[in-house]
Amino acid sequence: MKAKYILAAGVAALGCAFAAPALAHAKLEVSTPAANAVVSPAPSQLRLQFSEPLELPFSKVKLVDEQGVVTQASKLAIDSANAKVLVAAVPALRSGAYRVQWTTITRDGHKVKGEFGFRVK
Repeated sequence: MKAKYILAAGVAALGCAFAAPALAHAKLEVSTPAANAVVSPAPSQLRLQFSEPLELPFSKVKLVDEQGVVTQASKLAIDSANAKVLVAAVPALRSGAYRVQWTTITRDGHKVKGEFGFRVK
């Protein structure tokens, strides 16, 4: 009887080990500018590289400045060389701190969102 429970626990643990990757969501791996970077001159675009390919129609990027003013990216595109990279054109930025807030859906249907900050010198 005890062996049956040990076997069942082992099978369950093994199942969890193989199921974990299927539950993973895309992550922001790299951004330009980088999180917490101080840049000069101001960037004309943001590049966000994720761990999985993205669906452009469901992607949004906005900037929030120190006064709380929100600016939407003027143009979003998926990098033609890499379906994991979202490129967002931004207007001319003046000196100050900015928060980049993004949302996207990956090709597997998972919605992910996040934010990071940078400063223009």
